[in-house]
Amino acid sequence: MDFRVIQKDKGSAARTGEILTGHGMIRTPVFMPVGTAGTVKAVHFRDLREDTGAQIILGNTYHLYLRPGTAIVEAAGGLHRFNGWDRPILTDSGGYQVYSLSAQRKLIKDGVHFRSHIDGSKHLFTPEKVIEIQRSIGADIMMALDECTPYPCEFVYALKSLDLTHHWLDRCLEHFEATTDRYGYSQVLFPIVQGSVYKELRQRSADYITSKGAPGNAIGGLSVGEPTEVMYEMTEVVCHILPEDKPRYLMGVGTPVNLLECIALGIDMFDCVIPTRNGRNGMLFTWDGIINIKNEKWKDDFSPLDEKGTSCIDTTCSKTYLRHLFSSGEMLAAMIASLHNLAFYMNLMDLAREKIMEGTFATWKNTVIPQLQERL
Repeated sequence: MDFRVIQKDKGSAARTGEILTGHGMIRTPVFMPVGTAGTVKAVHFRDLREDTGAQIILGNTYHLYLRPGTAIVEAAGGLHRFNGWDRPILTDSGGYQVYSLSAQRKLIKDGVHFRSHIDGSKHLFTPEKVIEIQRSIGADIMMALDECTPYPCEFVYALKSLDLTHHWLDRCLEHFEATTDRYGYSQVLFPIVQGSVYKELRQRSADYITSKGAPGNAIGGLSVGEPTEVMYEMTEVVCHILPEDKPRYLMGVGTPVNLLECIALGIDMFDCVIPTRNGRNGMLFTWDGIINIKNEKWKDDFSPLDEKGTSCIDTTCSKTYLRHLFSSGEMLAAMIASLHNLAFYMNLMDLAREKIMEGTFATWKNTVIPQLQERL
């Protein structure tokens, strides 16, 4: 993997660049649609490519390991061949899913014991096993096993968790170096900065991760319930330490406003379920603000979903029609809303890159954020 910064903004730490992978170029800042089980929910890959212009998607080690299983994915020749997505793929290590299954898992120094949410079967994820699974999946970008701390948590717990995450990272790196790319293209491994909401721990973790010299670095354990201002504060602390010549990936974030604010802090990569999950529930992001399409006010509104949008969905589907689909319980409702939101996110990233190139990102961001937050 290769990364180069092309331009920096004049009024913030925002930058635009390019990541070269075995499955193509990624222009940053970039948003990655979440394809947890090898698919982005309710969205066909053809539409994802053609109507949103998605450059990369995220898959999940935990879910793909449980179903369909790594043997099936490997027999297919990796996830790219299994699902037909021919652009880059990043896989989460499964650490966040293990965090969300707190009642069904047990952390030990060797790894994490957990029960499957599907059938209750027992499993053990070690750092070495997580590397093996991601090798089999064939992700272009792999993530190290970490513990995502809950919010709130005490300093002592966060410190112990951080030490465990760093211990696991060392083992991940060692096993990664001892194994080879599985399908004839390069796979890389990103460490993850943890430390909860404690500045001292975030700095310590960022220093440790930087010392590993990985081709890219991630920031985890944020957007888990802490105040937004704290998320921004921790992100800024870490971005001041992580190397400028490596991509910075903020995991699990977020709303359009979150993305813009964190781009201004120096983040290059994002993923989040918000555009698809909220879309399936009738929430649309537009350049005029946020719409709950299920509301009565849209019943006889024949205007496009987003009059300022660039997606074909925005110009061919009216608010009244989409509301009708939701009211009727039609599957197409979730499909259209998810595709619309993803197209909006991609348009947001396109404009962010354009404004950074112009050196006007900070001013533009401050102008558009109040409107993006408006509830229509």
